[in-house]
Amino acid sequence: MRKGIHPEYGPVVFRDRAANYTFLTRSTMTSEKTIEWEDGNTYPVVDVEISDVSHPFYTGTARVLDTAGRVERFERRYGKKG
Repeated sequence: MRKGIHPEYGPVVFRDRAANYTFLTRSTMTSEKTIEWEDGNTYPVVDVEISDVSHPFYTGTARVLDTAGRVERFERRYGKKG
């Protein structure tokens, strides 16, 4: 790899504010805010709006749309052509 063209890759804490959930991983993202992690070290923290803990698909609270009912209603309203 060429030196000086790649962003720095290091440990970052991501914090899901909606679920009050944090996790430590490695990323090229940076932040001016820092947080003291469980191991006693200080890491940059990036606030995210949604993560796997608060996303409706992963939590099982996702709503399924009744697409079959919509198609039938459209066909009744405008007639099935074919």
